[in-house]
Amino acid sequence: MGLRGEPQYPFPVSSDGESLRALRAPVNRAGLAAGAESLTMRGPFHCSLIQEFSMPAPTPSAFVSAALEAAAAAAEIIRSRYQGAFDVQIKPDDSPVTEVDIACEHAIKDVLARAFPEHGFYGEELGRESADADYVWLIDPIDGTKSFVRGYPFFSTQIALSHHGELVAGVSSAPCFDGGQVAWAERGAGAWMDDAPLRVSDIERLARATLSIGNVPTLAGTERWGRLGSLIRQVHRIRGYGDFYHYHLLAAGKIDVVIESDVNILDIAALTVILREAGGDITDLDGGPVGLETTSVLATNGRLRGDVVGVLGCD
Repeated sequence: MGLRGEPQYPFPVSSDGESLRALRAPVNRAGLAAGAESLTMRGPFHCSLIQEFSMPAPTPSAFVSAALEAAAAAAEIIRSRYQGAFDVQIKPDDSPVTEVDIACEHAIKDVLARAFPEHGFYGEELGRESADADYVWLIDPIDGTKSFVRGYPFFSTQIALSHHGELVAGVSSAPCFDGGQVAWAERGAGAWMDDAPLRVSDIERLARATLSIGNVPTLAGTERWGRLGSLIRQVHRIRGYGDFYHYHLLAAGKIDVVIESDVNILDIAALTVILREAGGDITDLDGGPVGLETTSVLATNGRLRGDVVGVLGCD
């Protein structure tokens, strides 16, 4: 199974949207009370954060509904075990895995296999099953297990769907962060968090941009490290939100560039769909397309890509 560009393909439509309603976390919507109007920030850092609040979220396809249901099943397990006692093992790559990771991946697969028995799977903990199927689910049950183990909420469940190797749908669920965040997207239907559409910023100058840097130990050992320093000097703000969170912020127009050098496809597959549907772009640090072998990320609001590439020396 490879991953290629952006497809045209049939999405079966969910009849009731119950999965989306079941997964919605209790989010304070007070700031959206005037939802009949578009909200746009004005001033020197003008950016469109979330546009057209009155726009209703589309009914999720059967694919996305199943992914939302699967993420909800994982969220229930995670919330019941978070900051509690659980078994932790160290994998050959020196990363931790807990019994909660494994239980969540089983729960996710059970939901998806029941809905789509002909689909394949590629999971962080349970490996590959029928990976040559037309449709393959990419699953990281707890992306950020180290955070989960240490008891702080920067972890998420990542579920993406590929069709003939092309990423076409994704759900990113952070059940313990800020009361719960769930972002989802599917090809041609936009990107959404709860009922609100996600849209990247319209910042066009590095001097007004916010850059978030994630996991970068490999980058630190390359000549690009100095170029990253040059980029840091040119942007307005530098942050290190990391994990799911800076992709959610980028898709929502709240930051403008994300750079990471040590990821894998299961970390970013769902987030790739969400960001693209929010109007952003994402490649590896060499400018290559996101695929099974991707280990680095350069993600932007689209408008800043040329300037960032010019500083970093990406292809």
